[in-house]
Amino acid sequence: MKAFIYILALLTTTSILGQNPNRIFKDFKQKNHYYLVEVNDGTYEIEFLTDQMVQTSFIPKGENFNRESHAVVIGLKEIAIEDYEDDKNIKISTNDLKVKIQKSPFQISYYNNDKLIISEKEGYRKDSLENIQFNLKPHEILYGGGARALGMNRRGHKLELYNRAHYGYETHSELMNYTMPIVVSSDRYMIHFDNAPIGFLDLDSKGNNTLEYQTISGRKTYQVIVGNDWDGLIANYTELTGRQPMLPRWALGNFSSRFGYHSQEEVTKTIQKFRDEEIPVDAVILDLYWFGKEVKGTMGNLKFDVDSFPKPKKMIQDLRKNNVETILITEPFVLTTSDRWNEAVKENILAKDSLGNPYTYDFFFGNTGLIDIYSKEGYNWFSNVYKDLINLGVTGMWGDLGEPEVHPSGLIHATGTADEVHNIYGHDWARLVQSAYADVKPQDRPFILMRAAYSGSQRNGIVPWTGDVNRTWGGLQSQPEIALQMGMQGIGYMHSDLGGFAGANLDDELYVRWLQYGVFQPIYRPHAQEEVASEPVFRSERAKNLSREAINLRYQMLPYNYNLVFENYKTGKPLMRPLFFEESDNTDLMTYSDAYFWGDDFVIAPVLKPAEKTKRIYLPKTANWVDFYSKKKYEGGKEYDIKLKENHIPTFVRSGAIIPMAPKMQSTKEYKGNEFIVNYYFDDEVQWSSAHVYNDNGLLADAYEKKAYETLVFAVENQGEEIVLKLERDWDGDYKKEEKSITWKIYNLTQKPKSLKIEDKNYPIHWNKKSKVLQIETKWNTANSKTIRIQFED
Repeated sequence: MKAFIYILALLTTTSILGQNPNRIFKDFKQKNHYYLVEVNDGTYEIEFLTDQMVQTSFIPKGENFNRESHAVVIGLKEIAIEDYEDDKNIKISTNDLKVKIQKSPFQISYYNNDKLIISEKEGYRKDSLENIQFNLKPHEILYGGGARALGMNRRGHKLELYNRAHYGYETHSELMNYTMPIVVSSDRYMIHFDNAPIGFLDLDSKGNNTLEYQTISGRKTYQVIVGNDWDGLIANYTELTGRQPMLPRWALGNFSSRFGYHSQEEVTKTIQKFRDEEIPVDAVILDLYWFGKEVKGTMGNLKFDVDSFPKPKKMIQDLRKNNVETILITEPFVLTTSDRWNEAVKENILAKDSLGNPYTYDFFFGNTGLIDIYSKEGYNWFSNVYKDLINLGVTGMWGDLGEPEVHPSGLIHATGTADEVHNIYGHDWARLVQSAYADVKPQDRPFILMRAAYSGSQRNGIVPWTGDVNRTWGGLQSQPEIALQMGMQGIGYMHSDLGGFAGANLDDELYVRWLQYGVFQPIYRPHAQEEVASEPVFRSERAKNLSREAINLRYQMLPYNYNLVFENYKTGKPLMRPLFFEESDNTDLMTYSDAYFWGDDFVIAPVLKPAEKTKRIYLPKTANWVDFYSKKKYEGGKEYDIKLKENHIPTFVRSGAIIPMAPKMQSTKEYKGNEFIVNYYFDDEVQWSSAHVYNDNGLLADAYEKKAYETLVFAVENQGEEIVLKLERDWDGDYKKEEKSITWKIYNLTQKPKSLKIEDKNYPIHWNKKSKVLQIETKWNTANSKTIRIQFED
């Protein structure tokens, strides 16, 4: 081994009590790409995955180590590692991360740039559950555990790790559809417990500075992850567990959805209503009536009910001609009363009881069996169901009840018990759907809506939602927190049923405020029980008109939003981000979710309470901010009481930012990426700004890898007496070069320019003294760059 001399501060770090008085150090050695630390009751295997990620596994004596991970996909990398051993300590180090092993009393600790981040407390022990325990620092705020409604700081809670639906929740929910074994600390590190079976995540519930992971069985493996900043931390985690494939561009449009459409005629008339009312729409979602006339008794049919939907292929084709995609709900249950029960038994696709017979049980929808996606027969049968629907023209699948909603412990899958695979069922189901699309339509990007999943599910293309939230103000209030938390855990597309799902609550103010919030959340999908319409076209004139205004803005934001999709695909960065991502030294922001970033350049503050006249909002100190609507400028680092308007929620743009937008449209299919309104929010304190716009055809899978894309760059250099606007095209592979129409709008320009030159040719100046807006219209052939110079009096 190579001797390594550590900084004195590391050698003399404040001592920590030994983690287990009965654990005795035996030996230390390197084997292949990992290190082995032998103790009296087992062996630790320590492996650096990158400079900023380390994996530790404990293998109790007498157990074999299961190397299969359901979450981790990162490959082996060449990493410079130093190690050092003396009589008291072992130290293993990369440039950023260090693992210190104190021999007696035995202790494992983790350091980021010589700063202690966390250490094992008792480490591994076994009683009725298997446990791994850590020391926390008193000041740490903790996030993670999946989707919950608990407030941003989840410290003090013991979180059950068992995916379960919570019907009609509002401001508090301890257990929901997405539970994940992830802890994120305000000290900017993560621990991911790499084990699928059910258990608990105890975030210091006893108040004794203890983090504890508990499970019924499985791997005793965890990864400690750090990052240079918050973006880097999430980039590292999504490198570990995989990145989200790009969604089809139409997924950023408006969805027509309810529980549910009863017939082909109802679907057609509803979409026509959107077109008649000139409210944009891009997709329609068919709930369970597409395969049966009743809620109960028909689940598992998984074929169109021809009485209600007599010509499904033609319906799907006609919808697409109208620029609308079709998404179908599916569930993993086959009822004993369904048309395909006998087929399911014959084909041996169902999970079993202890005698090897199909395990049947009762739940809300009837007496049922569960498709065993872990058996070859179950996987292939379910996959073929999807392939048939894909060949019919269905471009999106909805996986509902995939926790699974009822999953008895006595049920046995091909790879283990229900409790061992419960939390990964939705994860592996999404992978099955993704694979079916890849087999049938390898050139297309699928849309996969899933109610439950696991850490790393983003790589399987899931689009998650927050479950059956109550149609109340309390239901709305929990939504930003849930989405922000999930984004920090790698799931960037968490969104809500806009307007709320559960209950027949007809409240136009709530409905409109929820849809206005939806403009700045990843997926725009109003959905609810059908007693009160979820679609804006069936609401009151006032609600309909205000909703139309919000949806039009959503569509105009398409260039900006699609670039966020690309950014998430490349780096894992979520679309919605907490304010502390940028102002990380402000401890008050660590538990703040009343406002959030949408991308880098917007601060959004949803209206979450009824009849509010003003909302108090903090704007980060890292910039000045401009009201998106009034164009009033605000100094960053302060709180403001913002007067609320009926037709929008408080929306602020980073001063100096460039925001590319599109003209109004009725479908994303109308968007070709060749006409832009480029908004520049002038600030004399900002000398340089740029914005990137990623563009492809919106459908092609792996368009970036295939070089079938372009990246447009809009840049501004503020030189005081002159403002220089630049239009350039980044290296872009094989995407066609074409002429684009560009309208620049420069806001808060307090004086009229002396001259305006485009490529050294003078042009008329269109500056509005009252609005302080300079507008410039130009054509741009992207084969060449273009420069616009705005000059002022000296």
